Amino acid sequence: MNNYDIIVLGSGPGGYVTAIRASQLGFKTAIVEKESLGGVCLNWGCIPTKALLKSAQVFDYLNHAEDYGFKIDKFSKDFNKIISRSRNVASGMSKGVNFLMKKNKIDVLKGYGKVKKNKIVSVDDNDYSAKHIIIATGTRSRVIPSIEQDGKQIIGYREAMTLEKQPESITIVGSGAIGIEFAYFYNSMGTNVTVIEYLPNIVPIEDNDVSKALEKSFKKKGIKIMTSSKVTYVEKQKDKVIANVKNKGKEIKIESEILLSAVGIKSNIENIGLEDVGIAVDSDKILVDKYYNTNIPGYYAIGDVVAGPALAHVASAEGILCVEKIAGHNVSPIDYGNIPGCTYCSPEISSVGLTEKQALDKGYKIKVGKFPFSASGKASASGSKEGFVKVIFDEKYGEWLGCHMIGAGVTDMIAEAVLGRKLETTGAEVLKAIHPHPTMSEAVMEAVADAYDEVIHL
Repeated sequence: MNNYDIIVLGSGPGGYVTAIRASQLGFKTAIVEKESLGGVCLNWGCIPTKALLKSAQVFDYLNHAEDYGFKIDKFSKDFNKIISRSRNVASGMSKGVNFLMKKNKIDVLKGYGKVKKNKIVSVDDNDYSAKHIIIATGTRSRVIPSIEQDGKQIIGYREAMTLEKQPESITIVGSGAIGIEFAYFYNSMGTNVTVIEYLPNIVPIEDNDVSKALEKSFKKKGIKIMTSSKVTYVEKQKDKVIANVKNKGKEIKIESEILLSAVGIKSNIENIGLEDVGIAVDSDKILVDKYYNTNIPGYYAIGDVVAGPALAHVASAEGILCVEKIAGHNVSPIDYGNIPGCTYCSPEISSVGLTEKQALDKGYKIKVGKFPFSASGKASASGSKEGFVKVIFDEKYGEWLGCHMIGAGVTDMIAEAVLGRKLETTGAEVLKAIHPHPTMSEAVMEAVADAYDEVIHL
């Protein structure tokens, strides 16, 4: 039997980052993967979807070339090449992770892994022992009884990024990041898109102002939005899918060629030996402490299989903290109140901290500032005037409670707010930090100025 210090089960952005950090710390490390290195994020999630969205953005530019002084008489899209480019990007990233495994002298154990008692991992019936076993098996598309996926007419996110032909129409159930990004992509390609959301707002975890702004933008693009709506059941016919939707007491039938179920994710915790080892699970999540120890010594869990935001950067941070704690480092638990979230549609969305409603519900007296990109010189010059930056501060101490953005490039801008909050920066300090002009990022300073009644450009 091969013996290791650490074995990581799963090679997504939680698993492979954990393995690399473990190797850097001097641990003899192995990683188990049944498919391609990089997990869902690199192969079926974060990366290939961003490639699709970039193609959609380029197509948007071509369609609006005259706005920038160009006249293009004839151009067309090749849907299959767009899909192919996305898959090639994913393949390249997976090969990159394979290189990193070799560089860091991490053994890759290919096959289906299960944990066993006495700190053993079985990979296709071959046993490996380790002093520490870290479970990072991630998630998959959640299937609900009213929307049974068949992979052809009723699909999940994997099939949505590998369709052989562009559908004329698509119904998307769920308006979280997955549903919204695919709504933008297919609408940009020319598909008729309908989004159905159970809650009153699309992107329901975002600040209310952001949700309303995105809905207005999407409707302007021709995307049909149905909120406060529930899909009761789905009928399949030869060439179409019919979603039966309950909306405000009425039963409505929505027909489309394809239906994408984007109603959430399901943890990959079945059939990996948790019950045999006695690892505690609750509400589809493995129970862990603040350093990711399970109830069984020597077994840990990180990423989407534990409670918390199901985000790649969170999984990576949890894995690093976990192995640094194992190595005896003095580490601090992750502050889950300061995790940035991003949605890569157009306009983009990013946020961190409390929404305005959450701040008020917690009893804060707040200062709120908002700066629209329509007043930004850089946004005007680049033709990206849609959206705004919104900031929320505690009136008493100046604590930066939340930041919410919608507009071009805002997923790259949110890090300023994350770092500012981490360093306990006050509103007055942000206001006096000189931002470069003209940039999109100076809208953060302008929004803060608005909160403190010092705004210049409004």
